[in-house]
Amino acid sequence: MSEITEAVREAIECELRLLTPEMRRSPELLGSLLHPEFTEFGYSGRRWDRDSIIAELTGRPGPAIRPVTTRGMQGVQLADDLVHLTFDTDHNGRLAHRSSLWRHTDEGWLLWFHQATPFSNPQE
Repeated sequence: MSEITEAVREAIECELRLLTPEMRRSPELLGSLLHPEFTEFGYSGRRWDRDSIIAELTGRPGPAIRPVTTRGMQGVQLADDLVHLTFDTDHNGRLAHRSSLWRHTDEGWLLWFHQATPFSNPQE
C-alpha cells in the first residue's frame, strides 16, 4: 500500500469539512471549497453544477436528522494538482458509494467533480 501524501490528507480534510452541517448551511463556506467548474452526479441521478448544489444544500430548512457519517475514506494523488477520493456515506439511512476529484488551485484544494451512487447493502 502506498504512503498517503500531504495532498491526499488535505483533500480528505476538505471533504470532511464539506459534510459538516455548518458548511452545508452557508453559501459562502460551501462555495469556498467548490471549483468554479464543479459538477456532481448526485444520489438522485441528477446532474448539479456549482450554483445549483449551493442553492440546494443551503436552502434546506433546519438541521439534518443526523449527521453524514463516512466509512472507508481513501485517496490517491493522480497528479501534483489532482486527488481522487473514494468513500461510503450514510445520511439519514441513505447509503452511497462516493467518488470525488479535488484540484489544487491558487485558492487551495477545491472540489471539481463528485459522484454518489446509492447502495442498499453495507457489505457492498
